[in-house]
Amino acid sequence: MLLRMSSLFLRTLRDDPADAEVPSHKLLVRAGFVRRVAPGIYSWLPLGKLVLENVTRIVREEMNRMGGQEVLFPALLPREYYEATGRWTEYGDTLFRLQDRKGADYLLGPTHEELFTDMVKGEYSSYKDYPVTLYQIQTKYRDEARPRAGILRGREFLMKDSYSFDLDDDGLKRSYEQHRETYIRTFERLGIEYKIVFATSGAMGGSASEEFLAPTPTGEDTFVACHSCGYAANAEAVTTTPPAVRDLDGAAPMRVLDTPDTPTIESLVSYVNERHGLSVTAADTLKNVVVKVTTPGSDKVETLIVGVPGDREVDFKRLEAALTPGEPAIFEAADFAAHPGLVRGYIGPQVLRELGIRYLVDPRVVTGTSWVTGANEPGKHAVDVVAGRDFVPDGTIEAAEVRAGDPCPRCGSPLSIDRGIEIGHIFQLGRKYADAAGLDALGPDGKPVRITMGSYGIGVSRAVAVIAEQAHDQLGLVWPREVAPADVHIVGTGKENQVEAALELAGELEAQGLRVLVDDRAQVSPGVKFKDAELLGLPTIVVIGRGLSQGVIELRDRVTGVKEEIPLAEAATRILAACR
Repeated sequence: MLLRMSSLFLRTLRDDPADAEVPSHKLLVRAGFVRRVAPGIYSWLPLGKLVLENVTRIVREEMNRMGGQEVLFPALLPREYYEATGRWTEYGDTLFRLQDRKGADYLLGPTHEELFTDMVKGEYSSYKDYPVTLYQIQTKYRDEARPRAGILRGREFLMKDSYSFDLDDDGLKRSYEQHRETYIRTFERLGIEYKIVFATSGAMGGSASEEFLAPTPTGEDTFVACHSCGYAANAEAVTTTPPAVRDLDGAAPMRVLDTPDTPTIESLVSYVNERHGLSVTAADTLKNVVVKVTTPGSDKVETLIVGVPGDREVDFKRLEAALTPGEPAIFEAADFAAHPGLVRGYIGPQVLRELGIRYLVDPRVVTGTSWVTGANEPGKHAVDVVAGRDFVPDGTIEAAEVRAGDPCPRCGSPLSIDRGIEIGHIFQLGRKYADAAGLDALGPDGKPVRITMGSYGIGVSRAVAVIAEQAHDQLGLVWPREVAPADVHIVGTGKENQVEAALELAGELEAQGLRVLVDDRAQVSPGVKFKDAELLGLPTIVVIGRGLSQGVIELRDRVTGVKEEIPLAEAATRILAACR
């Protein structure tokens, strides 16, 4: 492949786009790889399309290597498939919904479990047909409420999704491990630094679930890691180790105290310590957060109260993960007006059962623990409110924020907190979709066997942005060779003989199987050409300039920055060696 910049459809930009927040967004736009069409929707220009195709090729090669078979489903799908599994309503506003001219409901596919399941049901009927793994690389659509960061969080994106179909749970575990190993090979070939973390399954359903996260400060996902035992988990999947249950005998009786003008936990702690002679901290208080929970497809709105230690905030991403498919929202003034039994700012759990309100607490709130909390009267709080005696929660919920230094749920060592971008997710779905579709195989005894499934996704277009996020410097992009749009960027600095030498060398390298981009633009200054070469980020840069008169050219390694002069007569051999 030989690309000439004099005819290449490319325009680089000197300034960052106004709406760009993260490095990958800035650089991919400035380098002319992508262009914005609408919020969360991007076009791919020639160099960007080459990178996307290289990432796609690597994903496809590794899926084929593990025995996956590629299919392709339509993006436009009828409502019936998603109605059968309940996801027509569960997905809520995330779905792009439309109607045909006859009024029939359709959607643009966000994911294709239903279609894969139905296809296998239509083609396979015997236990002898299994196991099988099918995959596709397909454009997906999700109506993100806040598309951001360029192609990192888009409304239209390219994704690889694969599904394993097995006769039993042991087979599912083997398929899961095969995909896990395949993902490791894939991300290593892509040059992505990654971390494998425990995760929640969300609306996908299923049991075992792991995410592949690319650590970066700009990531939207928070994950924890233990450097003692290797435990790692997405923040939504972190579990809290509860303290030991305490004996109720001997616990001090509950007392109600006057606590005027204490709208915050900090003001409450300060007041009761100074005015009432206590010695409590924020961790000794019980904060009760009221939310309203709606379920997609239902008109019912549930009032729910979540109790967490007062030194922590409720993490809404953790709360949403715990309540899925329910969608929580904070109580507002109008909601409190409709529930006069809830005294805003002074809510305590002592009366919630009488009010018929479900109460879920942090796992740290165990029987026998004593708390300072609301007394359900304006300007009053209660102390020595004991769980199991003065109130009984309806269950526990993992909704409190996770902090650095929290104990590892596996070994107890302090956890660290980092940010990352999800690049892959693998699930053991089990039989949720097989049950909905009635997917059975006739077993060797002539009896039906319900198939069990796994689901495995890779964000292909997102991977391009992740690579750019991890592989760049102050000058521009720094592509790993396997995904770069070309192997070598040859810069003819401007004089006619230098451009001619660049084109001649480019042709020679192309004949040897290299992918070559040559800057043969006339009337473009050497300084602009150098800046473009650094911005585009090809792994090997060759500069043909003043040294040509002495028979030498410059060879640069874009990753290391190392430069060396080499004889023009040896250029092809030396460049080939550098690119292998």
